[in-house]
Amino acid sequence: MSVSPIHAAAGEPAHTRTDLQGKVALVTGASRGIGRAIAQTLARRGATLAVHYNAAAEQANSLVTEIVAAGGRAFAVAADLSRADGVNLLTGRLREQLQTQFGHDSLDILVNNAGVGLRAKIEDVREADFDRVLQVNFKAPFFLIQNLLPHLRDGGRIINISSMGTRSAYPEMSAYAPAKAALEALTYLLASQLGERGITVNAVLPGATATELNVRARDPELIPALIATVALRRVGQPDDIADIVAFLASDEGRWITGQRIDASGGQRL
Repeated sequence: MSVSPIHAAAGEPAHTRTDLQGKVALVTGASRGIGRAIAQTLARRGATLAVHYNAAAEQANSLVTEIVAAGGRAFAVAADLSRADGVNLLTGRLREQLQTQFGHDSLDILVNNAGVGLRAKIEDVREADFDRVLQVNFKAPFFLIQNLLPHLRDGGRIINISSMGTRSAYPEMSAYAPAKAALEALTYLLASQLGERGITVNAVLPGATATELNVRARDPELIPALIATVALRRVGQPDDIADIVAFLASDEGRWITGQRIDASGGQRL
């Protein structure tokens, strides 16, 4: 069942808006953390959600149930993007689900959120770990975009989730930050290439965000030292990032493309 059309008045809370009604969005890595918050926010604003996950089937299915119970539309799609065939599996399963449920295989919004971290200085990085970080954080988004471009509607949105680690020197991000920087470079050139189709391409760069995978941002003993580096003096929450992504996905973000949008609360300025 789709969300009933409700148009937000000026000053009305964003969560009541349905400005993405009729749009179809794929969010990779959507079963938890920032990806889950992005999927929830886009769904609240009317988008049909393809909830991608790797191993967290229970969390992904619970998110789908939550969205449908609230009157939205969503389905889960599994694929391991660390595998060489992961992107092709995801693309095929996504198109099959869209055709089966909605009679088309078109997409409006692609959020490349799935990623893997690695905290290690260059002397401690193993080649296998380097390959996995590059595969998930850059190669998979690259070829997912390539596969889905024929199905992405004109006027669509590509939003790549990067990291503020690309603009600040963290020696322990010796593999992770360069992989995310490559994703940002891809953002620039695709914005130029796809502009004639009205497709915007942007990167969002979260800082320290309290998620299941970011232990430092949730540890009460570490948080005080962490927030001392943040201009707004708090740790980020997944919704902080999700609201920025939703803005870029909406018509309000139509004139923004090829940008790296820092979403760190002013961390390490």
